[in-house]
Amino acid sequence: MHTVVVLALDDTIAFDLATPIEVFGRVRLPDGRPGYRLVVAGEESSVGAGPMRIQVMAGLEETRRADLIVVPGCNDLSRPLSPGVLNALRDAAKDGTRIASICVGAFTLAAAGVLDGLRATTHWLASEQLARQYPRIRVDPDVLYTDNGQVLTSAGASAGLDLCLHIVERDHGVAVAADAARLAVAPLQRTGGQGQYILRNRPTDSTATLEGTLQWIEENAHRQLSHADIADAARVSTRTLTRRFQAETGQSPIQWLTGVRIRHAQELLETTGHTVESIAGRVGFTSASNFRSQFAQAVGVSPGAYRKTFRADGN
Repeated sequence: MHTVVVLALDDTIAFDLATPIEVFGRVRLPDGRPGYRLVVAGEESSVGAGPMRIQVMAGLEETRRADLIVVPGCNDLSRPLSPGVLNALRDAAKDGTRIASICVGAFTLAAAGVLDGLRATTHWLASEQLARQYPRIRVDPDVLYTDNGQVLTSAGASAGLDLCLHIVERDHGVAVAADAARLAVAPLQRTGGQGQYILRNRPTDSTATLEGTLQWIEENAHRQLSHADIADAARVSTRTLTRRFQAETGQSPIQWLTGVRIRHAQELLETTGHTVESIAGRVGFTSASNFRSQFAQAVGVSPGAYRKTFRADGN
């Protein structure tokens, strides 16, 4: 039987903590035996979890007996992490123990150096911060989870459920994982990735000098715009425009424009019954086929699949 240790750190995100407990704790093998021995461990006997406190029954020494350590996220990413927790994770990694993070739990693994040189993900809202703070990590904000063999990470919220079900499938096969998915009332594998949930190309504090230009693009994205059109609106040369966009957004002006159009299309797919062809024209794409291709590349699913997921009536 696999032993799963879920770390309960102070200021933990309750949803992240509960997900592996519920998934692994309810797994049953074909003969009825539990699939996992589950332990919730931490440095303190009681930890905060938003508006409540959670009793912790085991200490960090349990990590030395784990086959898998799961690290939930914490609400405040600026809060210093305990040296004891970081050392426990480092020792576990050296011993070959599997380690998985849920949501912004990736920041804890990153602080311990466990993710250095690996592909990882986290909640899309925190992915840029993770990449900036830990440049040795290859951050992929579009996927639901990553599996590097020994070290695994998940994106935000319900993506932790996807990761846990993936681990069950790895450990016990598809049939056992499918039963676990049915208990969770969740698909064993979801279509697409985290890219479906990202609100793309919104102005931020880091794009302050482009504020007027970005607003102009927001209002004119439905038009057939060229690089020169955007430069004229910004009253700079195309070279200067490209340099500013690259410095402040990491994209070219046309890439930013495409992201704005895709975000506008997402809003229409969610809130209207317009056809895909109509939406393509309304947001500025030259053809429905070009729209479908660009949308699928950016979001990870087709416009039709996106609408079924995010519009109440699915039509």
